Amino acid sequence: MEHMTTEHTNSLTRRYLIVGPSWIGDMVMAQSLFITLRQLYPGCVIDVLAPAWSLPIIKRMPEINRGIAADVGHGEFSFFKRRALGSSLKAEKYTHAIVIPRSWKSALVPFFAGVPVRTGYKGEMRFGLLNDIRKLNRDLLKQTVQRYVALAYPNDLQQAPVIPFPRLQVDKNNQARLLDKLGLKLDKPVVCMMPGAEYGPAKQWPLEYYAKLAVSLTDSGWQVWLLGSVKDKAAGGSIANGNSEIVNLCGKTQLVDTVDLLACAKSVVSNDSGLMHVAAAVGVDINVIYGSSTPDYTPPLTDDDKKKIFYLRLSCSPCFKRVCPLGHTNCLKEIGYGEIYRTITGKYEK
Repeated sequence: MEHMTTEHTNSLTRRYLIVGPSWIGDMVMAQSLFITLRQLYPGCVIDVLAPAWSLPIIKRMPEINRGIAADVGHGEFSFFKRRALGSSLKAEKYTHAIVIPRSWKSALVPFFAGVPVRTGYKGEMRFGLLNDIRKLNRDLLKQTVQRYVALAYPNDLQQAPVIPFPRLQVDKNNQARLLDKLGLKLDKPVVCMMPGAEYGPAKQWPLEYYAKLAVSLTDSGWQVWLLGSVKDKAAGGSIANGNSEIVNLCGKTQLVDTVDLLACAKSVVSNDSGLMHVAAAVGVDINVIYGSSTPDYTPPLTDDDKKKIFYLRLSCSPCFKRVCPLGHTNCLKEIGYGEIYRTITGKYEK
């Protein structure tokens, strides 16, 4: 397959259909791919096929022309729905498609849309559906974000690509609306905490540690906002425990609202989660706690002076399990709340 040169491509605008990932952290990391495409091919048009819940986040990415809702549930096969959606997109005359997921079904829409160049990694027998199939070099591309960004380049990379950091736009009007609606004030410095971990408890720092850290911070003149989904509401309640300076916002906001609320914070404390990647993309200082996963694979994508990583590198880590196979979760329990407290307060000492 012939790869167009940048000069040729600039005279013939590339129109990309990107099949995006299904998890919020992965979608944020995918912005690095979108930024890279715009750097390589100025003026290219990028549309992203993504789960409907992620479209408001995509709107915060200035590189994207539009988000297209994938009218299928996560894990749903839906051959006929995908064929119909692909056929409906033929009129867009996309020149290139990049399929980030590695499943067979994820490559169906670009195929039925008649996109001439369809790029993705070798996966579930996708020969024919993709015609620019890449073999994933795990030794070269160690990080998830590197694997995404590499798809922007021809299939002959000899070194890992440079990663531009994701940057989500903040909506000041929505931010003001949220502060008013939720009764939030900015008279004290804010620490946002995201105690949830959708993946499983092996990535979740103990709730009692979050609670002790929150109390220590409020005793020192900070306020704490707890962010998460409805699933995290009970966890947030156990951390807040009636303290008026600890506000449990879990389940009270939409996903995209967290972008604007995080922009109010001086610091963030989070597990390795999707919301951690949102916080990094907002540009706020973050303190990230790793248990069964590793920052070598999914690091926070932000400047070094804005991130502090807490990871013990125990002999059993990383195991990438949802539940600790040894039953102790020492990779999390041995990270004390006092160390994180000193990191936050020491950085902002008057």
